[in-house]
Amino acid sequence: MLNKHLTQKEHKIDMTVLLLTALLTAVAGEFKIIPFNGESFRFSLGSITFFLLLLIRPAGSLPLTGLVTGLTVVIFRTCVEMMTTSVSLMDSFQHHLSILMYYVVFAIGFHIICIDKYRAAPLLLGSWAALFEFVGNGAENIMRFFMQNSYDLMWKDWALIGGVATFRSFFVVGLYSSIMLSEQKKRVQEMLGIGSNLYAESLYLQKSMNHIEQVTASSHDLYRKLKQENLHELSVQALAIAQEIHEVKKDSQRILSGLSNITKEKSADLFRLSDLFDFVITSNRKYSDMLNRTVDFRLTMTVDYETDQHIPLLALLNNVTANAVESIDHTGTVSIEVSEEADNLYIAIQDTGKGIRKEDIPILFEPGFTTKFNEQGVAATGIGLSHVQQITEMLQGEVHIETEETGTVFHIRIPSYTIRKIR
Repeated sequence: MLNKHLTQKEHKIDMTVLLLTALLTAVAGEFKIIPFNGESFRFSLGSITFFLLLLIRPAGSLPLTGLVTGLTVVIFRTCVEMMTTSVSLMDSFQHHLSILMYYVVFAIGFHIICIDKYRAAPLLLGSWAALFEFVGNGAENIMRFFMQNSYDLMWKDWALIGGVATFRSFFVVGLYSSIMLSEQKKRVQEMLGIGSNLYAESLYLQKSMNHIEQVTASSHDLYRKLKQENLHELSVQALAIAQEIHEVKKDSQRILSGLSNITKEKSADLFRLSDLFDFVITSNRKYSDMLNRTVDFRLTMTVDYETDQHIPLLALLNNVTANAVESIDHTGTVSIEVSEEADNLYIAIQDTGKGIRKEDIPILFEPGFTTKFNEQGVAATGIGLSHVQQITEMLQGEVHIETEETGTVFHIRIPSYTIRKIR
């Protein structure tokens, strides 16, 4: 059943991608170098474009893609030649028809070995590509020899073809790997952002569950007292309330268990501190753009090492940095300094925003306290900084604030042994 599904998927053709691949390859093929006498054989950007598009966005069936692309290139070159010279349609078409063999052979080669198996193995992928390009060029020249009976290559010419095939193939594989690494970094950043948000929400849910436990105990105690007073109807209502609250607690436990499993899976990897701060700055730069604010982020680091506590650290850093961005009205600066002293990691996040009233600092970390309101006057949840304090305490650290009329500084101290991964 699985093989049948894979076969059906393989033969599903994206016609838009197929035509786009063919047209882009044909146009790129006009950027060329003629290594030998005459116009018959060329080194062009067409083969590079074709291979790169096969890797980035395959249309479906590779043999069909090779056939359609080859025919498109033949027709395109024929039209260009007829517009620029006085050659006849038949002569021009026959002159360029042999290029069809190159694209067909190249595509069939990757179809046979299954190109997807080698996407994560650049050396093998480049080697296969060089081989298929060399064989494809050979098939093209053999077809041209039999059709025109006027073209022959020496051994040094074949050596040149092989060298160019190797260079072009590994160039494309390197370019593709760079693109994939960039995309992978974006996906990792997005997933880490989601993971840190889930982690923060799980802390809030854990605190809510503690309150639920207290309410459940109080309700059950009320039930016992009412029962002792022979207030049957009220005692039954109290028991029903305790039972309903207990059900809410069980549902919350299931949700918390799922969130904990997700964040634990994400915590299995190792990240350097510098990577985490790059993620924080990138995400908050996008956040400042969304708020239509121009914020200059400045990062100074005198220490860097691997950590497996990236989820709680991201949750902590994102909350503080987002608060710094929100405190800036139009244009400002957020400076982040990271250092280590006496086996402690020190993080200072300073903004040039409107600052915090000194009388608000003692209650700033209380759940529900907020000084932020949206355009409709609705208050924010006020749980972000309480998360910051919870996470810092969980990592056995501490956080304190300095504020002035023109900005705020969050000072965070975390013992290095709680976050530093020793191999």
